[in-house]
Amino acid sequence: MIRHFVMVLLIASLSAPNTGDAASTELPSEVARQQLRQAISDTASFKDRFDAEVWLVDMSSRLERYIKDPQERLAILRLVHHYATQAQISPQLVLSVIEVESHFDRFAISSAGAQGLMQVMPFWKNEIGTPQDNLTRIETNLKYGCSILSHYLKLEKGGLIQALARYNGSYNQTWYPERVLLAWEKHWFVN
Repeated sequence: MIRHFVMVLLIASLSAPNTGDAASTELPSEVARQQLRQAISDTASFKDRFDAEVWLVDMSSRLERYIKDPQERLAILRLVHHYATQAQISPQLVLSVIEVESHFDRFAISSAGAQGLMQVMPFWKNEIGTPQDNLTRIETNLKYGCSILSHYLKLEKGGLIQALARYNGSYNQTWYPERVLLAWEKHWFVN
């Protein structure tokens, strides 16, 4: 009963339109409820269903400023959580990297040629994938980006600053890791 009540409150905060009125009592649409239920049921990387509900609703509200469509937000969050967990890195760290790298623009291309949400360099397709992989495809990009970041964390024996600098191609510099850690602290940190 309590879990159901918490879920209803969380869903309401996720799907209620932002009217600027904090006292809005509009209930979530059935479509919004169904989208969240689907996202939660498809998320095997969580300890349990309640953890999935809480994390997805919390992160979805944080991600809303970048991605307006709730279904797209939940799909991205499920994939971020899945591939980050698989790579044994924090999903919130991955969200911070994405914020700094592409501002959640899956079609972003840097001046150096890095592509997608996590700004993966195309040479990685030959190193860990196949040349025909599409780095603007969200799932592919997250799979690559999380694997690369995990590799650098292992190479640096858990040293986050050095691993982030390697990920960005700015080894021995701190400007990039500082930007990622600031984004993590301001927008994605969870106690």
